[in-house]
Amino acid sequence: MQSTIGKAFCLTATVLSLGLCTGAFADPVAHFDFITHAPDSDAWWNTVKNGIRQADQDFNVQTDYRNPPNGDIADMVQLVNQAAARNYDGVVLTIADYDLLKGAVTKLKAKNIPFITSNTGTEQQSADLGAIMHVGQPEYLAGKEAGLRAKAAGIKTFLCVNHYATNPLSFERCRGFGEAIGADTKASSLDVGTDPTGIEAKVSAYLRAHPDTQAVLTLGPTSADPTIRAVTKMGLAGKIWFATFDIDPDVAKAIKDGTIKFCTDQQPYLQGYIPIAMLAIMHKNHNTDVVAARTELEKDPKFMKRLESYGLKPVYEARNISSGPGFITPQNIEKVSALAGSYR
Repeated sequence: MQSTIGKAFCLTATVLSLGLCTGAFADPVAHFDFITHAPDSDAWWNTVKNGIRQADQDFNVQTDYRNPPNGDIADMVQLVNQAAARNYDGVVLTIADYDLLKGAVTKLKAKNIPFITSNTGTEQQSADLGAIMHVGQPEYLAGKEAGLRAKAAGIKTFLCVNHYATNPLSFERCRGFGEAIGADTKASSLDVGTDPTGIEAKVSAYLRAHPDTQAVLTLGPTSADPTIRAVTKMGLAGKIWFATFDIDPDVAKAIKDGTIKFCTDQQPYLQGYIPIAMLAIMHKNHNTDVVAARTELEKDPKFMKRLESYGLKPVYEARNISSGPGFITPQNIEKVSALAGSYR
């Protein structure tokens, strides 16, 4: 994927013009903005970008992917303000911090710019902000579903390795898991930052100081990969109960060799593709009828073929689309691992 790096007003942000960078077309029918809270270092978002890029090609639109390079939520708010000033045809944004974003989205509404929320945030928060719809994974539910699997295995104590504690919703994953097994979530959560060496050291130190820890839960590849190294070096691989969110090649390998029990999958490709596809369809039809746009998308043979090829399963609700949770286990890892980092 080609990209352009630019400065947005006074705020430096990573900007990927995902539509025109492909060179597939020269005259897009609409120009959208996809704003996330993710730092440049988080490679998990590459799969989201692949979904955005494919939707751009399928619907002949251009989407700018913009994010604060260091993951600063306050900077993300400024990107939303800029989106309103630039009069995009539509915006997609993550609800990294509801309280900080609710003021910024009023500027989108004042300009009558339709927007969809994706990835983080709850469906209620999305509705309260005035978004057309939400595409994402209910975080508390995902954590709870993972925790119920742990409870069935007899787990009562755990460590939640949180690499993005700046996002309030990250704690919902930990809380859902902790409440499912009856553990003290606050005492079990560790803010580790994003530096791989630092994460490995912090996890190792915690497990040495708390040898009665039965399970480890990581919230994504950024924390999972260093934690895999930590438990392996400590001789705990396959012995400590280990689950994670989101997949990458290292997580896939760890599932295959028994280090990780399962991966909770929120299907990031869908979080990129569906919002842009919905905005494109509604722009073409000159309305914001979610049901009609979703019906049109479901009849699109290209979209349905990709769902089948990539093993993706969105859950359609009255207003929103849930992209997860699903579970990647030893039983389905062979198919999924071939797609990890690209479409899964």
